[in-house]
Amino acid sequence: MGVQEIDLRRLVIKSFHMTDVEMGDENKITMDGKLTIDGSYVEELVGRHSKVIEKVDIQIIQPDDHDRFTNTIMDIIPISTKVLGKCGEGITHTVTGVYVMPTGVDVDGEQAHEFGSSEGNLKDMLYLNRAGTPADTDIIISFDITFKKGMGQERYAVIEAYHMLDEWIQIFRDQMKKFNGNKATEKHEYHDVIRPGQKKVLIIKEMIAHGAMLDTWIFPNEPSGVAGGKSLIDYGCMPVMLTPNEFRDGAIKAMN
Repeated sequence: MGVQEIDLRRLVIKSFHMTDVEMGDENKITMDGKLTIDGSYVEELVGRHSKVIEKVDIQIIQPDDHDRFTNTIMDIIPISTKVLGKCGEGITHTVTGVYVMPTGVDVDGEQAHEFGSSEGNLKDMLYLNRAGTPADTDIIISFDITFKKGMGQERYAVIEAYHMLDEWIQIFRDQMKKFNGNKATEKHEYHDVIRPGQKKVLIIKEMIAHGAMLDTWIFPNEPSGVAGGKSLIDYGCMPVMLTPNEFRDGAIKAMN
């Protein structure tokens, strides 16, 4: 009789598909596929971060509307939240059909970048249907950030902009925590398993930790979030061990 596998931890990701995103008078997300954005709340957020942020323009980009100008794309962010357990185990709720795309420029038109920017026509700057990018059927929420003069080149200002965006996404995460998991559109279950006697596999991933727009955040409180996380720069760029399920569960956050 063979040696029995050891199941270390179990992660369940439940997806809720969104089909409708619109502006309204409240920030709300529902299990039946509708997400509503309150623009006035974003103005309040900007007021709390006004030392580095001039304004934020939110646009809802439909799947067939990518022939448009975009400022430098800073990230593509899924809307996900922990419902039970810590990163890499328990239950996570996530949204499909919509992604958040922060972009950055300062008041003088200086793009938020270091070695290369991605401003231009969105249909040319964003590759769809790849790991980490929206599908050609997904709705994109463009969170276009205008920094104060020169702030798009300062690490602390870019990090503060990400914290501001994280505050906004958290409103929807908190509502998603209460979703009925039995009504999820999809359910995926993952196990971190030890197989005694089998080969041990270690995947080495090199992550950028250079400066303002080339930073990596790890272990935030929420999947692909910011709050509670820490920069690899602040870790001294030392090696960090992740389990497969921690990786799946959004333990790594690109800050570029």
